[in-house]
Amino acid sequence: MNIKTAICVIFVYWLMSSSVMSQITYGKITYERKTNLYKKFKNNSDVKEWLREEDKNKLDVFELYFNDSLTSFKPQESDLVDRMSWSTTKNEVYQNLNTHTRFTVKKIWGEQFLISDTVRSFKWKMTDSKRTICGYTCRKAIWQANDSTRIYAWFCSEISVSTGPESFVGLPGAILGLATEDGGIIYFAKSIEMVKPEMNILTLKKSKQKIYKTKELKTQLEKDFGKEKWGKIMIYNNFEIW
Repeated sequence: MNIKTAICVIFVYWLMSSSVMSQITYGKITYERKTNLYKKFKNNSDVKEWLREEDKNKLDVFELYFNDSLTSFKPQESDLVDRMSWSTTKNEVYQNLNTHTRFTVKKIWGEQFLISDTVRSFKWKMTDSKRTICGYTCRKAIWQANDSTRIYAWFCSEISVSTGPESFVGLPGAILGLATEDGGIIYFAKSIEMVKPEMNILTLKKSKQKIYKTKELKTQLEKDFGKEKWGKIMIYNNFEIW
């Protein structure tokens, strides 16, 4: 091996090592979620009539902790009274990316449900569109949720863990921005901290509460409330997308 070849080999090795070293595999991402309640309840005139102009856009804050295999997504704790708490969902989602298992805590009309399932699978379509979020370059991907709903995600490959808000995964990097096509629900990262989360933060506390499968709970709610217009809306909001 001549000197020129040796230098090239060392340079390539250095580039590969630098790339691996620069990837982020743990941390905390704080998201702000904006929900346009006029759009959310556009098909429910009874609820829409209650909403005042100042209530149109509701803000909720969530925290996502992660390492190279475990993630936890939960609403940020606050002592402030949330007058409009009934209008949006605040799920907790715990995922093990190695075992492909997922636990979700849902609160529906004040009642808490615990759901166990596999990590969701998404058919993402990559685009060349890019934007900067929290100082990180993100690439845009699209998921066609159903005939009428598309979800846009902006992911950062520098944060190498495949994670994001709610139960959204499956991209080669963390999702820092997530939005419905009509802008009715938008998640954007507001801060990213390089902190190593403790295991008690990344895992769900043990409980004697009944554990449902997603399909099982959805079927039960459809049986109990599926004939009512508001029941159909509740089921759609809790199971079809998020």
